[in-house]
Amino acid sequence: MSARTASVLSVNNDLPIRTDEAVHGGKVRAVYWLTAADSARLIATNNYDVAAGSQLAVMVISDRISAFDCIWHGEGGMGGVPGKGAALNTVSRHWFDAFSANGLAGHHILDVPHPLVWIVQRTQPIMVEAIARQYITGSMWRAYARGERTVCGIELPEGLQQDQRLPELLITPSTKGILNGLIDVPPVDDVNISRANIEQNLAAFRFKSVADIDRYETLLKEGFELIDKALDGIGQIFVDTKFEFGYATNAAGEERMIYMDEVGTPDSSRLWDKAAHADGKVVENSKEEFRKLLLSTLPDPDVLLDKSRMAERKQVADSTDLPLEVMQQISDTYTGIAAQITGAEVIAPENPREEILEALNGYGLVR
Repeated sequence: MSARTASVLSVNNDLPIRTDEAVHGGKVRAVYWLTAADSARLIATNNYDVAAGSQLAVMVISDRISAFDCIWHGEGGMGGVPGKGAALNTVSRHWFDAFSANGLAGHHILDVPHPLVWIVQRTQPIMVEAIARQYITGSMWRAYARGERTVCGIELPEGLQQDQRLPELLITPSTKGILNGLIDVPPVDDVNISRANIEQNLAAFRFKSVADIDRYETLLKEGFELIDKALDGIGQIFVDTKFEFGYATNAAGEERMIYMDEVGTPDSSRLWDKAAHADGKVVENSKEEFRKLLLSTLPDPDVLLDKSRMAERKQVADSTDLPLEVMQQISDTYTGIAAQITGAEVIAPENPREEILEALNGYGLVR
């Protein structure tokens, strides 16, 4: 294995972190739920602002890149994009801190032992992917071009053009996971829903009250506007994004809705170069660049858009060795936009596994 390949963290669910639960491995992050004893010790030792008895977790981000619900890799065993994980964590933490500083809401991160690692508190997630759109592009444009004029219960005006700014910021939520037995909502992951759908299935989506739907919409808009203003100042357009929310209890025993997962990153958002867009061009500074690259280079791009061909799609992803220059191009996009947002260069770890274990050993969490 080359030094270049070793610096990419492609597997993050097999670390010897002490836990008595199964490791939850997602497309990008792995979550290690800590024991009751370790959670209590860290809360007491580090004075975390969480309720006594709360469960904590170590969340380790990888450098894997997913697109169209598949994981992609490069030539020579390159299992991810160099620096991607550090870039995502850095950007998320930057926006989370900005939200807190501006009085919006708290977040789930309690500590950052390493650029690829967060210690987080366990939350009760709201089962809604909170999506906000400022421009019509991507799947929303494809549906509009097919003649659809209603999205998530919202009527769209006639005459919109691809990549055009919308008359107002739209909240277009979708389901988070497969939920069964809901009124007027099919048991399908990531299916569009309306506010009326949420109100009809309040408990299933894990909202505590109708007022909390208002709260989530307010936090989504406030978070979007804060990031939008900051990005505008560095010549970027905040096109659309996904937020996630949950409930957590602080040390004073107050249960509050907080931001969780990640926010405003090149993975969860579309970012465009502002000057290029003013000239009628779209220059992507997020994962959408990678999606478009796949669509333009694979022999059968329809396989990436047709969900009925998922088995074929996964075979394509497994059998495709992307050129290393492509992986480096995406790396430059991620680390470059992260540096612009945070004002600091993103340094990819040279040996992430060893560094992570050394950092967590200092917290007494390595088996």
